Amino acid sequence: MTHVTSLRCKECSREYPVGAFNVCEFCFGPLEVRYDLDAIKEAVSRESIAAGPNSLWRYADFLPADHNPDVDINAGFTPLIRSKGLADKFGLEELWIKNDSVNPSYSFKDRVVAVASAKALELGFDTLACASTGNLACAVAAHAARGNMKAYVFIPSDLEAGKVLGAAIYGPTMIAIDGTYDDVNRLCSELADTYPWAFVNINIRPFYADGSKTLGFEVAEQLGWRAPAHVVAPSASGAMFTKIFQGFNEFAYTGLIGKVETKMHCVQARGCSPIATAYEEGRLIIRPVRANTIAKSLGIGNPADGYYALKVIEASGGSAVIAEEHEVAEGIKLLAEADGIFTEGAGGVAVAGLRRLVERGTIKPDEPTVLYITGNGLKTTEVVADVVHPIHIEPTVAAFQDAIGARA
Repeated sequence: MTHVTSLRCKECSREYPVGAFNVCEFCFGPLEVRYDLDAIKEAVSRESIAAGPNSLWRYADFLPADHNPDVDINAGFTPLIRSKGLADKFGLEELWIKNDSVNPSYSFKDRVVAVASAKALELGFDTLACASTGNLACAVAAHAARGNMKAYVFIPSDLEAGKVLGAAIYGPTMIAIDGTYDDVNRLCSELADTYPWAFVNINIRPFYADGSKTLGFEVAEQLGWRAPAHVVAPSASGAMFTKIFQGFNEFAYTGLIGKVETKMHCVQARGCSPIATAYEEGRLIIRPVRANTIAKSLGIGNPADGYYALKVIEASGGSAVIAEEHEVAEGIKLLAEADGIFTEGAGGVAVAGLRRLVERGTIKPDEPTVLYITGNGLKTTEVVADVVHPIHIEPTVAAFQDAIGARA
């Protein structure tokens, strides 16, 4: 059983029973899950976690839903790889890459949907739904298929073909909206009041969001039960970014790791950077923008957790960085060539942000740093299609030698 005590408003602190709602009735602030961390401290140890499954459910005591094998597709516990190539290029002694692009539907969204779908079944729902920039649609469709649930996924109509196919293969009902993600999200917020569906990032959002805490838990465990000096992560809504930091701090509170001194760095693309722009201008108020970025998975112009991401930056002594649009493809190619990891646009944004932080001296060469890669490049091949230029030859040794000689 979980150690959840209630839902609580992040603004006025009013408490609510556990259920399928995400907004305070008094102040309209967002709700979050509250836990009995002292009970968790008594229940867990490094040894008990290490003996758990090789998935995010090894941290079940810290999550708001019980593990349900009927909907589980083994999300989480992805590799933490020590970088050689990128570290050498950037002059870093200890750079780690958290490669969440190898999750079952090829993005970190499998984490949040794993928790949301398990909670939806607990609450009696038989239908999963979402508003998505692409990766979430894939994760919702996959988990619904596994759990024999109905699925409705709402996406912008200009989504990358790889993500449309990556969701459609699981057989959901797909609705393409002529508009931005924010238009899609507004529609889904209205539909969530009409249809008895578990909209994972709307009425199930408090539980859904906590799946991202496992990105903090895993890194701390994989680093030998310690938090890094720096985290560099791409950000869209801001939720994942804040939950990584929460994960580190919950581990510290329960005695699994020492004091958290991690500086959190949020990276956004120039074409959709409401959080980073607010940081650069020294304000905590997010001004919504209309997304126009090649990194479509980060195209949320009105980020639900933008304010809280800024508070995490403030609390951790971190920063926010804007990557220029031309740097996105450059970052994708650089990571692939340097460390053999093919990421999507969000990863290219993160690599560009890391480079800037190193160049500014914000991250020192000897400081342990974790770069979060959240999605797989095979979903967004259009971004780097210019790398495809094979040498065409006849099937003879002479033709090969001539071609290689000419190229040299």
